[in-house]
Amino acid sequence: MGDDRLRGMDLTRSVVETNAEEYRREEPLFSVEQEAIDIFPSMFAAGDFGFRDAEWVVMWYYRRFLGEFSHAKRQAVEAEFGENDYETIHQAIADAVSTVDPEAKVERLTDLSGVDVPIATGFLMFIDPEAYVVVGEREWTVLRDAGALSDPYPDPPTAAEYVTYLDCCRDLADRFDCDLWTLYMALWRLWKA
Repeated sequence: MGDDRLRGMDLTRSVVETNAEEYRREEPLFSVEQEAIDIFPSMFAAGDFGFRDAEWVVMWYYRRFLGEFSHAKRQAVEAEFGENDYETIHQAIADAVSTVDPEAKVERLTDLSGVDVPIATGFLMFIDPEAYVVVGEREWTVLRDAGALSDPYPDPPTAAEYVTYLDCCRDLADRFDCDLWTLYMALWRLWKA
């Protein structure tokens, strides 16, 4: 087995495990996030979800920052998403579920009003948390500081840049023998450190 450390910041299997556990104990949204991770994949795969379920993902993306984004910004994005009719949302999610290519999944979801690449990746994480992880400046920056990504966070990233990030996260999850949800939790906590 090779070295499980990354350059720069000390990112190791034990650091990931410790920070993910801190996330579970200390992050106020963990219990509702875990519930969504547990139930949304099967709901989205079966097409058995309502407008509010899809809207929850959009709301979650910004609300997880706990006030870092203004109320007006959050409301504007949520209102824009609300302009989509249910059938359009349902079809976009169904297409994302059935499409194999990650870049195509992101592009299909960004066809929805109020959904940019970062929010689309939130949908992907709740569609299939074993294969996808959300992207944001925090997570990207932690990986860059650790030497796993070379470029600064592209605000916002393109679908192709997301795939680069996703490949990096998948490699790290394999290296550290953890799932992508655990890696996400660790990256979120490490940004706060």
